[in-house]
Amino acid sequence: MLEEILINITPQETRVATLENGVLNEMCIERTAKTTLVGNIYMGKVARVLPGMEAAFIDVGLERAAFLHSSDIADNCRIDENGEKQPKHIRELLREEQKILVQVIKNPLGTKGARLTTNLTAPARYLVLMPGDPSVGVSAKIEEETERDRLRDIVRKLQEEDENTNDGYIVRTAAEGIQEEALAKEIKFLKKLWRSIQENIQHAKPGDLVHADLPLVKRTLRDLVGVSVERIRIDSRESFTAACEFADKYLPEIRPRIEHYPGERPIFDLYGVEDEIQKALERKVQLKSGGHLVFDQTESMTTVDVNTGAFVGHRNLEETIFKTNLEAAQTICRQLRLRNLGGIIIIDFIDMSVDEHKRQVMRAMEKALDRDHAKTQVCEVSSLGLVEMTRKRTRESLEHTLCSECPTCSGRGLLRTAETVCYEISREIIRQVRQFDVKSLTVVASPEVVEMFLDEQSHYFAELESFVAVPIRLQAETMYNRDQYDVVIV
Repeated sequence: MLEEILINITPQETRVATLENGVLNEMCIERTAKTTLVGNIYMGKVARVLPGMEAAFIDVGLERAAFLHSSDIADNCRIDENGEKQPKHIRELLREEQKILVQVIKNPLGTKGARLTTNLTAPARYLVLMPGDPSVGVSAKIEEETERDRLRDIVRKLQEEDENTNDGYIVRTAAEGIQEEALAKEIKFLKKLWRSIQENIQHAKPGDLVHADLPLVKRTLRDLVGVSVERIRIDSRESFTAACEFADKYLPEIRPRIEHYPGERPIFDLYGVEDEIQKALERKVQLKSGGHLVFDQTESMTTVDVNTGAFVGHRNLEETIFKTNLEAAQTICRQLRLRNLGGIIIIDFIDMSVDEHKRQVMRAMEKALDRDHAKTQVCEVSSLGLVEMTRKRTRESLEHTLCSECPTCSGRGLLRTAETVCYEISREIIRQVRQFDVKSLTVVASPEVVEMFLDEQSHYFAELESFVAVPIRLQAETMYNRDQYDVVIV
């Protein structure tokens, strides 16, 4: 599968689109006023220890205090009398006002602050440096056991050659097939980078940024450009030059694939990316077969409903359901990446009675998820016909990045009917009349509600005025939404 990466640069934001066989599969947006914090290292100060949660809030100079769980603290276990590891209590690990060096592992999401760890890392193209941890790990996405052993042996050999180090490494997916010379060169670079970070640490005060990760364009070249990426097109001459310089220095093998797009037509329009972004903000996703998916994001989880829609099939009902679910499985995986949906995801496939069909749908889904850069975990089809899965969330979803809550309905997606509001106003009028000495009342409401009172509910309004024995004046206010009203005592 051939991939292309398109990079659109404006003074306000940088947008990176990943296309697979011409189809948009992933979207990353970073705005100048709100850059990602993941990978940044800060000198923090413990603001509050929470024994009941085995966690602490850390002040790192951000708008909201960041969150550090005891499981993310280095050396968080003790050996008991039986020789077994036991987790230390948070009070043993941290105290308030204590200085602590931390790294962001998850951006602030919604009302939550950033998630932190004290297990610091420094990523490069093929390796991730783990200072103070001599272990060697290999990415699970490198599946061939002989290749995993080869890479692990090379890194251990390079570790042994440096007698003064106590650092470990994680071998990244991009290292598959890479020779020893390239890994040795990268280890040398990472050590130099870590020495620079250590110098900054010595002079850092609480709240200081010790080390910032690369900007989005360079991060994309480092993390996303694999063998299958055919070309990277950048529509900014300045960013193209910077990307070429970065590639020449650190990633010479990808330099020939970086291109400048000089066209007058916006690069995202040329590839149809803008239309795909708009579609990704809608609840309903149409399937080629005629079926459709419905995505609903909530605070706790995302739900996906699969429907046959206009697809009637050609043979029988079970075959129709199977084909719809098969197409839905692949489309759902693409939409999860494109919308950057994370956390708990519940998929309601159409009920299948044939076990082999269920297995094929799950295999199709697992195969599609193999291309996802985010970590995912999928459960089998439950007895209720639901598939439960999780996808690691490190940044805001596309919807939360590009959209805000509707001020009219406050994100509910619902407004009370004009009739319902009329009856609410009526109850409020009766309440006011019984509580206060009222001579007359003015009802200020939306034009739609006032019209309902004067038209369909005119008979009821006359009865209400007669019942309370107080003149009631109606005033339409165009700035009010349907739910808003005021009952004013005159």
